[in-house]
Amino acid sequence: MKRSSVALNGWRPGLAPDSKMSAFDLEMPQQAGPPAARPAQRDYADTCARVLIVTLFTLMAVRIGVDFVDTGRLTGLLLLASETLVVVFTVIRRNPSIVDRSMRARVLTTLSMLGPPLIRPADVAALAPEVVTVVVSAIGLFVVIAGKMSLGRSFGLMPANRGIVCTGVYRLVRHPIYAGYLITHIGFLAANPTIWNGAMLVLADIALLLRAKCEEQTLARDPAYRAYLGRVRWRVVPGAF
Repeated sequence: MKRSSVALNGWRPGLAPDSKMSAFDLEMPQQAGPPAARPAQRDYADTCARVLIVTLFTLMAVRIGVDFVDTGRLTGLLLLASETLVVVFTVIRRNPSIVDRSMRARVLTTLSMLGPPLIRPADVAALAPEVVTVVVSAIGLFVVIAGKMSLGRSFGLMPANRGIVCTGVYRLVRHPIYAGYLITHIGFLAANPTIWNGAMLVLADIALLLRAKCEEQTLARDPAYRAYLGRVRWRVVPGAF
C-alpha cells in the first residue's frame, strides 16, 4: 500500500509540530483509484499477531477454567469474560483510516496485551473476601462491556483512527475500556496476590496508560477528536489521569 501525500484535514504525515512520529510511522490509505492489495508481509504480521492473541487467551482460559473447577472462585471467570471481548472485537474490527505503526506503539501494545494472559490463579490467602473481589471484578467487567459496546467495530489493538466515538461511557473518560481493565486487574490481584501476578499486571497497566497517550496523539489529527478532548478532561481515572 502506498502512503498517501494527501493532507488529512490540513495535516500532512511527518509535519505535525507536536509529534515525533514520521510519515513512515503513520500510514494512510490511498485516496484515489482502486484499492491496493496489502503487502504480504503486513498480512503475515497481522495474522501472527491474531494467532498469538488467541493462543495466549486459550492458555489463560484453560488455567482459569481449571482453577474454577477446583475452587469454585468466580473472580477469574469475570476477568476471562472481559478478555474474551478483546478477541471478538479484534476479529470484527473495521479498517482504520490512520494507523500508528511506530516502534513505541508496537512495544506498548504488546506489553499491555501480554500481561493479563500470563497471570495465574494462585492457592494463596486473598487480600479480601471473595464477595469483594467478585463485586470489584464485576464492576470492571461492566465498564469494559459498556466501553466496547459504545466502541463497536472501532475497537482495535494498535493506535489507529477507526472512527471517532464520543458517546456512551466515552462522555465520562476518554478510555473507559482501560479503566475497566484496571478495575478487573485490581479484583483479580486481590484474589490472587502473588509477586508474579503483581509484576505482570503492573507492567501491563503502566503500558496501558502510556498506550492511551500514544493513541490520543494519533487520534488528535482528526478535528472531531480534538473537539472531544476539549469536552472530556480525564483519560482513564477521573481526577487523577
